[in-house]
Amino acid sequence: MADEKNVNGSNDQQRKVLIEIKNLVKYFPVRGGLLQRVKAWVKAVDDVSFFIYEGESFGLVGESGCGKTTVGRTILRLIPATSGEVVFDGRDLFDLDASALKKMRRNIQIIFQDPYSSLDPRMPVGESIAEGLRIHTKKNSQERYEIVVEMLTRVGMRADHARRYPHEFSGGQRQRIGIARALTLRPKFIVCDEPVSALDVSIQAQVLNILKELQRDFGLTYLFIAHNLSVVEHFSDRVGVMYLGKMVEMASREALYRDPLHPYTQALMSAIPVPDPTIKRQRVILQGDVPSPLNPPPGCRFHTRCPLAFDKCHEEEPPFKDYGDLHYAACWLLESGEKGASKLTVDKVGEENISIIG
Repeated sequence: MADEKNVNGSNDQQRKVLIEIKNLVKYFPVRGGLLQRVKAWVKAVDDVSFFIYEGESFGLVGESGCGKTTVGRTILRLIPATSGEVVFDGRDLFDLDASALKKMRRNIQIIFQDPYSSLDPRMPVGESIAEGLRIHTKKNSQERYEIVVEMLTRVGMRADHARRYPHEFSGGQRQRIGIARALTLRPKFIVCDEPVSALDVSIQAQVLNILKELQRDFGLTYLFIAHNLSVVEHFSDRVGVMYLGKMVEMASREALYRDPLHPYTQALMSAIPVPDPTIKRQRVILQGDVPSPLNPPPGCRFHTRCPLAFDKCHEEEPPFKDYGDLHYAACWLLESGEKGASKLTVDKVGEENISIIG
């Protein structure tokens, strides 16, 4: 899927694919009974494929519980995958033994969502930041300290902060410390697992600007996991949309926000607040709740809430395919070839499910 692709959908300038996820599956067992036998499986991630170019930010969005965080942690082998491949810089991460994986971890890091629980409360933050250097390098204590100070400075903090403990910092400062920790080994790829969701709006902007600046200076590649579509639009180059363990749409940021193809993406986009009160927007109200990943519906997993679903949606899973300019989507309505067939409009959905905001 990634041999001849670039962000703009043009073949004029090819870009290197740094990481490619192929048919990733992660099921969690549900155990019960006296012998704790497996009773069922939670299908958190079910056959997800995408790729990320070197130096770009790939946004992964969806409702809570859709599997996006599980994708990030499975890619890094923080949790074992059920099946699939993750090819990073030409090597399959799932085939690496413990020794090779330890060497590879210098190039792949993570920024955790919760800035409070991600730091050891009994350890000065300088030691937390330097922990990766102790494990992966032979630098002495003075060299490690100099790198820690450099990283703290790069994220807008002072050298003396290295001697303080996590409880002495605010949430925004702790997240900056988490970013500094991820940078110490100068990785190529960082998974940003909702890094600003626990922060105030004003602090969110500061942290996002820091991440952008570091990406420019260090040539970083990001997988940016979030549920705030406004943040993703500001930060990402390309965006993938997940629903109930499946990828339902993937495109460049401009294409996705200008012309979303999948009805679920359209519903998500309609919920983005508009800062101008004079602008009127159609707000799509989805009916029902997200099905359980323990027992996902057959066919298209969105059909239980999709106002445009028809018989085939209930029976067969739609293909995830390119509908032009590397704009991928999985919807049977797109297969009809009729322009606008998958668009949620008042005449198709009804007044009760679409309201005008503004």
